[in-house]
Amino acid sequence: MEFFRTINSKTDENGIKKTLDFKHLELMSSQLFLLEPQSEYLAEIGSLWGEFTLTRQEIKGGLRFSLLECPNALTWTITTGYEPAPESIIVHLTINRTEKDDEFLEEIKDFLDDHSSLLEQVFNSKEKQQLAQTK
Repeated sequence: MEFFRTINSKTDENGIKKTLDFKHLELMSSQLFLLEPQSEYLAEIGSLWGEFTLTRQEIKGGLRFSLLECPNALTWTITTGYEPAPESIIVHLTINRTEKDDEFLEEIKDFLDDHSSLLEQVFNSKEKQQLAQTK
């Protein structure tokens, strides 16, 4: 299954990569918390679904995050510069199931709503800071 959110904030690929790291996990989600950073690309995190190893991969257009031990292979990307909205940030989440119970699907939607809301705040704030610096 796959899920999308479009965030009407402008940034570029480097802005996503520089802003979103494990040290600032709270900027991305109030539903994930850092237990132990392992490296720039791996961290032990806690979530409403339990404890997992979270990976962070730099990809074309932004970042990909994955919960390694998740039985649903939950993965999401945060990208910009490409369709369906090249001027916006796209959050795309997938799981390896064609069907799930309504409660789990609601949790995924809540996670995406929270995630998107925080990302919108972060990138709109950064855009305002950049505008102020150019004046």
